[in-house]
Amino acid sequence: MEELRAIVARLRAPDGCPWDREQTHASLRGGVLEEAHEVVEAIDEADADHLREELGDLLLQVVMHSQIAEETGRFDLDAVARGISEKLIRRHPHVFGDAAAATSGEVLTQWDAIKRAEKASRGEAVPQSVIDGVSTALPALMQAEKITKKAAKVGFDWATPGQVIAKVREELAETEETLEPEALAAPDGRERVEEEIGDLLFAVANLARKAKIDPEVALRRATAKFSRRFRKVEAVVAGQGTTMNALPLEQLDAIWDEIKREPHTIS
Repeated sequence: MEELRAIVARLRAPDGCPWDREQTHASLRGGVLEEAHEVVEAIDEADADHLREELGDLLLQVVMHSQIAEETGRFDLDAVARGISEKLIRRHPHVFGDAAAATSGEVLTQWDAIKRAEKASRGEAVPQSVIDGVSTALPALMQAEKITKKAAKVGFDWATPGQVIAKVREELAETEETLEPEALAAPDGRERVEEEIGDLLFAVANLARKAKIDPEVALRRATAKFSRRFRKVEAVVAGQGTTMNALPLEQLDAIWDEIKREPHTIS
């Protein structure tokens, strides 16, 4: 860690790397998101070497941000590590103190109570809603899942997945209505389509949560499955000595259906 810290400081030095010296918290924002997503990809691949590499890239982001802050006297990497260490100890009194928590549910309840107490002690405003605190920077599906989970904690939830399926069907029907030619021709036609598709996606995210499925993971895997099958279609078409654009959709669909029938494993 000290070697990494020294390397980053050297890169940021006046005679260091021009690119690294130009970076700011804002310019690195996209990198944090990208590296976090690549860590998730490595986890999904169950590839230990890839995961180690991607965790290193993510760690570099933490060290870079800490170095930038240290240069302006705001905080340093030690302060970052100390802050999270103290937080973990405070929020785990059942491990580091005398409190008791026998289940993960009890741990989460205790965690939320401690978090609220911390905010009050710092003089921060008391949240006006149970959904306050959900980051708007999260991927949309993840944000939807977190907000509905918080709402469910106070009883604002469907009793069964079947009731959510009914809501999905309702939103799908409303989406279909907005795609009718007359509706699309209206001045706000496109806005209504966007709104209804948003409602549909939100309902599907709710269904995933109710089924205890992470919608972000589910969509990622569905996209990966589509990508694998699409590449196989491309390979079959290339093997026939032609191109995708040269074949009618019916023939491409037939190839797709044949590939779908191939044995596969869930990954």
